[in-house]
Amino acid sequence: MTIRMETAVKNRLNKLSKATNRSKSFLAAEAIQQYLETNEWQIHQIRAAVAEADAGDFATDAEVKAVMDKWDVGPD
Repeated sequence: MTIRMETAVKNRLNKLSKATNRSKSFLAAEAIQQYLETNEWQIHQIRAAVAEADAGDFATDAEVKAVMDKWDVGPD
């Protein structure tokens, strides 16, 4: 796989590679893995929230007020 990146990013990757004594490939693979985990988690959560909304599973006014009161937020 070939990855094109801006010169500034490439320079940062080179510096990090030297500082950590890791290959650029290792660091790039680590970054891609973290990116995938974060985005897959977000997509999963969004899909679950949409399914709840489609099912009409919303918090009641009382539930919302309880959370707002717990965190001392809301209209004064």
